[in-house]
Amino acid sequence: MKVIMPVAGKGTRLRPHTHLVPKPMLPIAGKPVIDYVMDDLQQLGGVEEVIYITGHLKDKVEQFAREHSPFPSVFVEQVTQNGTADAVRLAMPHVDQPVMIIFVDTIFDADFSVVKSLDVDGIIWTKEVEDYQRFGVVVTDAEGNMTQIIEKPSTPISKRANIGLYYIRDWKLLGQAIDWVMTQPPNKGEYYLTDAFQYMIDHGAKIRAVDVEGWYDAGKLDTLLETNQTILEKRGAARRPKTLPAGVTIVDPVYIEDDVTLSGATTIGPNVSLGAGSVVKDTTLSHTIVGKKAKLTNVTLTKSFLGDEVVVENFRGECTVADNSEVRGTTNK
Repeated sequence: MKVIMPVAGKGTRLRPHTHLVPKPMLPIAGKPVIDYVMDDLQQLGGVEEVIYITGHLKDKVEQFAREHSPFPSVFVEQVTQNGTADAVRLAMPHVDQPVMIIFVDTIFDADFSVVKSLDVDGIIWTKEVEDYQRFGVVVTDAEGNMTQIIEKPSTPISKRANIGLYYIRDWKLLGQAIDWVMTQPPNKGEYYLTDAFQYMIDHGAKIRAVDVEGWYDAGKLDTLLETNQTILEKRGAARRPKTLPAGVTIVDPVYIEDDVTLSGATTIGPNVSLGAGSVVKDTTLSHTIVGKKAKLTNVTLTKSFLGDEVVVENFRGECTVADNSEVRGTTNK
């Protein structure tokens, strides 16, 4: 099996962090978002190659994959980002067997093993949601096979949201479907992969809809922080120092690297991740992610996201600061 990961997007909803860091490499509970997907793929087994569709910050994506990916990697640049079907089209010359397509701005609680047990042409993973009007939703027949994908329906024809996770056994028909989509007029300036799936269904393919247990968005700041909390609570990612200096309090759950220095009247948590090498003094943090080698002094933060090597002093409130930035107030009273 091969895996296609479209990672060309600019991550505009996570700026300023994504000016410097590709969206899939932003940290949640101590490791990049993409690593959670890689863990699931390793447990599944059988992955021969990952094909990254790059664009924004492509050099950093390639460097990260070469240094950290457990699988052989191929990189294809999407120079013009004009849709998900076009992104997958660029990968198809490297596809000669069944393929998974994974959009890695979310984390899933999904059973990947069904790719080995279901006798179908493809699988689309879904999650039932109440705010179905925000998503593309999947309509199925009595056997659970997809019949339609409808974007942002005004009526509750289905509440099973398309979450950006797919397995296609009939990769040849997928290639034909994408070629067909690329000959059609673009939809609002883009070519959609979901239109290729509809083509496959219309030409006899059976694509089974399978619900995931959890689907956690990492594509914008507020949901990224919520996902950090969920991973700390549900996946056993929480980690705290074995011993604490006098005056330091931990409110679980938290993720704190071993070489973080805590001192003074400091309270960490709940739902805080602290990156390696950070130094924190006389500070209170809750619902916050802090990158590596940050320095925080006399700070009170909630619902905040700080990048690597950030300096914050004498500040109280909410803060979104990218790598290598400094924030200095006059008081934290």
